[in-house]
Amino acid sequence: MTTTAPFGSWTSPITAAALAAGEHPVEGGTWVGDEVWWLERRPSENGRLAVRTQGPDGEPVDVLPAPWSARTRVHEYGGGSWFVTPDRTLVFTEFSDQRLYRLDPGSQEPTPLTPATGSFRFGEIQLHVVDGHSEVVAVRETHDETDPSPSALTRDIVAVPLDGSAADDAGAIRSIVSGSHFLAYPRFSPDGTRLAWIAWEHPQMPWDGTELRVGTLVADGGGAQELGTVSSWKVLAGSETESVLQPTWHGDSLLVTADRTGWWNLERVDLDGTRTPLHPEAAEYGGPLWTLGMAWYRVLGDGRILAVRTLGSDRLELIDPATGDATPIDLPLTAIGVGAVNGDRVLVSGGSSTLQSGLRVLDLGSGELTDVRLEVDDFPSADYLPGAREETFPSVDGRVVHAIVHPPHNAEFTAPEGELPPYVAFVHGGPTGRTTAPRDLLTKAYFTSRGIGVVDINYGGSAGYGRAYRDALKLQWGVVDVEDTVAAVRGLADAGLADGARLAIRGGSAGGWTVLASLTSSDVFAAGVSYFGVAELTKFAQDTHDFESRYLDGLIGPLPEAAELYETRAPVNNTAGLTTPVLLLQGLDDPIVPPSQAEMFRDALVAGGIRHAYVAYEGESHGFRKEATIIHATEAELSFYGQILGFEPAGVPVLPLS
Repeated sequence: MTTTAPFGSWTSPITAAALAAGEHPVEGGTWVGDEVWWLERRPSENGRLAVRTQGPDGEPVDVLPAPWSARTRVHEYGGGSWFVTPDRTLVFTEFSDQRLYRLDPGSQEPTPLTPATGSFRFGEIQLHVVDGHSEVVAVRETHDETDPSPSALTRDIVAVPLDGSAADDAGAIRSIVSGSHFLAYPRFSPDGTRLAWIAWEHPQMPWDGTELRVGTLVADGGGAQELGTVSSWKVLAGSETESVLQPTWHGDSLLVTADRTGWWNLERVDLDGTRTPLHPEAAEYGGPLWTLGMAWYRVLGDGRILAVRTLGSDRLELIDPATGDATPIDLPLTAIGVGAVNGDRVLVSGGSSTLQSGLRVLDLGSGELTDVRLEVDDFPSADYLPGAREETFPSVDGRVVHAIVHPPHNAEFTAPEGELPPYVAFVHGGPTGRTTAPRDLLTKAYFTSRGIGVVDINYGGSAGYGRAYRDALKLQWGVVDVEDTVAAVRGLADAGLADGARLAIRGGSAGGWTVLASLTSSDVFAAGVSYFGVAELTKFAQDTHDFESRYLDGLIGPLPEAAELYETRAPVNNTAGLTTPVLLLQGLDDPIVPPSQAEMFRDALVAGGIRHAYVAYEGESHGFRKEATIIHATEAELSFYGQILGFEPAGVPVLPLS
């Protein structure tokens, strides 16, 4: 039997508490012999990142005990915060002080490897061994404690002794190569005589333009390359307008993913600069480098390449570099990450709209997919999941916008005849990013199982559809993203799938900007929720962290030439005609979008007498990690929709609105 009740009022077993406590996102994995190790976020432990492995009984066990957290703040977004040596020694960056530590097998007390200066951060850390000598190679970010401006920050690729001799002596950390504002992917040649890396400068972002560099290592007084530095280097590929990423040595050549054709495709690059496309296709075999060490392909022992192909959704392919032939691998996953290889076994991550995300082992011989660690302890049944339908909608000037529609669904409920559901547009961050069907699946199901539809928007500027689509947002942030989001929700309403009077929009970070820009430049939405969104541009450009401090050059225009656009595009300056209620949610420790952004917009709402709520969370940064915060924010959002869109949500406290 089903119960008839208005959309939005349905009851659901997917509670905010279950969503927060039951989720433990898995971030990367590796092999140590036949053991799988991985990084796991713990909302119940203030969001710490725990390193785990499987115990003898197959159950997960912690290797890194609380309160230690393996999280680096290089670029603020981090990446590559840990590795394990063959003898099971764990090396990691500790979040609280950003020092490198070593945790020996069987120990519960990590040993510091770098000094407590407060100035250093280390990311993309890896073990480097040549002729029996071991050291930690990393991208180091050095901050000037007296000058927080981006111009005072430096980065280099360094080697840190594994024996702890640099714990009290910063001079024992050897700089291998520097000279660029941004560096990534340090990769030693098989014979240890060369180093490859990726470099770029302001105002480029790594998806705009990078360079593949290769340098020769010379002895630094120790008589061996592993104790040396790069003496000279040359650029093999890339430019200010070509993004080259993920260099991997393949004999005496390098494999990369590069977008000179308009798509990130795989190429072989020889040391003389000769470039050979391996599998040309109008699809993406790469993506935006938001965190250090990101990988879209792996090289197998027989030389074949296991790669993720993206065109909206993902699929896994085996590519023969000799022939260029690609063989699809049939998996029940639509969002895929490819991890470390161990013979015929490969770690893969991801999920689909009906299969929860997690870390799995793929046996390439049998095709069998085995769960290692799933991200949700009590995953809901299909009775409460929305499913997903990829759609395109016509937008402005002949463009199309890509979207994923998640209709309301709860097997126990139906709506009264003739009632159309409210819909919420989920706008991803970045803005150079993308959303997928399994991304934030439980959050989407929290709403859809209550009778609220969700539509994911991959607006112009999103990754996954080629460079031309990605570049549609160049100088048009706050225009194209808004037009495309409006086009998608109007398309749903015009098709009779959504109630055009009950459309809402929510997003975080750059998605929060699109929320506020949409509310202040259109009358389509009845409510908007901004999670740590950008509201004002001039101050944001001054206050944000180094990695994104020149991002706006490409999205809006360079300063001072585009100063007028910075003022006219900013949502906080366009609230005069705003009547739509707004919910602002903000972490007080956010270094990327500081609280001042939300506070400025709150003040404008107060001045305009607009219904709103502003909720600030102590100890939260850019993206909420604590269980209590996730619960409160999720329930506040549902209560807000109920009050504005005209339904009574079951079982959540009423959010006070000013």
